[in-house]
Amino acid sequence: MKRFTFLKAFNSPFKRPKFKWYIGKIAIGTPYFYPRRWVKASPKMAKEATIKEIARWRKWNTENPNLKRKIPPYHQLYESNLRSKHAVPKKIGFDFVDLGWKTKWSSTDYRFEWAPLISFVFFKWQIVLFFTVPEVNHYWEAWLYYENDTDKTKSKKERIEQCKKEFSLTYTVSDGKSKKTVDYYDKILKPKYK
Repeated sequence: MKRFTFLKAFNSPFKRPKFKWYIGKIAIGTPYFYPRRWVKASPKMAKEATIKEIARWRKWNTENPNLKRKIPPYHQLYESNLRSKHAVPKKIGFDFVDLGWKTKWSSTDYRFEWAPLISFVFFKWQIVLFFTVPEVNHYWEAWLYYENDTDKTKSKKERIEQCKKEFSLTYTVSDGKSKKTVDYYDKILKPKYK
């Protein structure tokens, strides 16, 4: 259930996420790669992977003559690839992608990575349910601060005030001709919390 914590945004002071659908050929990553699964290598897969790996080594040696590396023997690379798992496209199945984020310089310096989504694949077709929000980076970073770092004994209004004070979203933006100050909390909060 921890993967679905982002659903708390629906009952928070932040504007409710909206749903957006994609139906078509596989084209949406989950999050970085198209839907895939990991399988134990067959001898054929190990052979193909070994040939590609040797070609990469040779190319590197050609492009870097002063830093040539010794290419491991075929049988050694083959055995290694045979023990490895390899990614293959998913034919049928679901992927649940939770909110992707990290912290940068401190435990409260949130960085948005990717939005949550649910993907279903059926052979070469994909159905994706996106959770869309306004000002996606600011929204999720502020929501993470609200959810993880505000005092939960206080009211939602007080917690938002704490957010605004400790996790400012006020920026000066320019269109090349003029500058203006924007408080992104005005764009991402429900009207009664602005």
